[in-house]
Amino acid sequence: MSHAPESQPPESSSTDGAAPRLDNAKSEIGSKISRSAIIGAIFLMATSAIGPGFITQTATFTAQMGAAFAFAIFASILIDIAIQLNIWRMVTSSGKRAAQLASSAVPGSGILLSVLIVVGGLAFNIGNIAGGGLGLNALLGIDPKLGGLLTGVLAVGIFLFKRAGKVVDTVVLVLGVGMIILTCIVAIVSNPPVGEAIKQSFVPDTINFATVTTIVGGTVGGYITYSGAHRYLDSGKTGPENASSVMRSALSGILVTGIMRYVLFLAILGVVASGVALDLDSSVANPAGQAFAAVLGDAGMRIFGAIFWAAALSSVIGAAYTSATFLSAFSKRLEGGWPLQLATVSFIVVSLVVYLVLGTAPATLLVFVGGFNGLILPIGLTIFMYIGWFRPRLLRTDSYPKWLLIIGTAATLVTWYTATQSIGPIFAMIGIGG
Repeated sequence: MSHAPESQPPESSSTDGAAPRLDNAKSEIGSKISRSAIIGAIFLMATSAIGPGFITQTATFTAQMGAAFAFAIFASILIDIAIQLNIWRMVTSSGKRAAQLASSAVPGSGILLSVLIVVGGLAFNIGNIAGGGLGLNALLGIDPKLGGLLTGVLAVGIFLFKRAGKVVDTVVLVLGVGMIILTCIVAIVSNPPVGEAIKQSFVPDTINFATVTTIVGGTVGGYITYSGAHRYLDSGKTGPENASSVMRSALSGILVTGIMRYVLFLAILGVVASGVALDLDSSVANPAGQAFAAVLGDAGMRIFGAIFWAAALSSVIGAAYTSATFLSAFSKRLEGGWPLQLATVSFIVVSLVVYLVLGTAPATLLVFVGGFNGLILPIGLTIFMYIGWFRPRLLRTDSYPKWLLIIGTAATLVTWYTATQSIGPIFAMIGIGG
């Protein structure tokens, strides 16, 4: 009597056991990539917000206004909270880049937003590369143009790695932590009037709208608004179900940014309060470097160089990556992978070539670019507030949190008001009108 072949459970069991192990390994790798992208998003936003332009702005305005500049710092943090919580929540809930989401709500608006962001990002990046040159000049004594070239080449090299995202996350984390530690050292030694700075944060002697617009534009305007949210998309944790994780990450980024802003301001305020007059007008003006040197001499200038270079490199990375992600509005092939990395490299190369042709960006231009980004900031915010109020289904939900809409709308109105009040003074910085 013949029998059917018997099954072989041991082999089947072995195979079945291997599959879960493989799935677990993939899950663990995916989790590590996700964590890396989230940490990268936090520090990409923070370091993008503290570029050479912001450092120059802080030194310039602190020298002009003293402790009263604390109000502009505080106002920028409040506006930052209202803007970033909304942008991170909307972009990640929809699972779309900002330009694609904008065009889904208002056809063509994504193209307009992309053009503004890319133009502003290009202008910012020329200043960032120039800042890298100035930083390496102060740190190592090399020619600023060579320093700018080295900064640009290093940034290009980072995006030529196969796993560029992981490299970017590590680089911005190291640069961000290093900047905080070095600036804290200078702030402690400069012995600033902390009590007066706290008082002026809430009850300033004077309010300058052009200053507020410029500092907001330099720390949350233009590409900076979307840098963290776009990197967070790469974590894969999108959709309304991940909203709580998104909000925690956004707040962490805002906290890191706020600490960096205040510590830098206090470091320079200590110098100004001691009676040192910073050079703001000459062709070789370097108010931030002068302030650091006044505190620690030659070591202070080298610390300034390290901070300025770290701020420049991280901002080159942030500006190039974020601006390149907006190019997906023109071609879906640029949404990720090698096409996005090559677009990012191309953006850096164009910025570098323009810088090498123009030479070092003057301090005035670094301040102006922040103001310009502050002028275009309310345009994007208006589109996203419209989505939140009237098109929540684009965010894969029937209703969007009203408290976020209220603070976001308030921030949008403030940015429109400050922008209209300061158009003249901002363009007057480069000799146009005013």
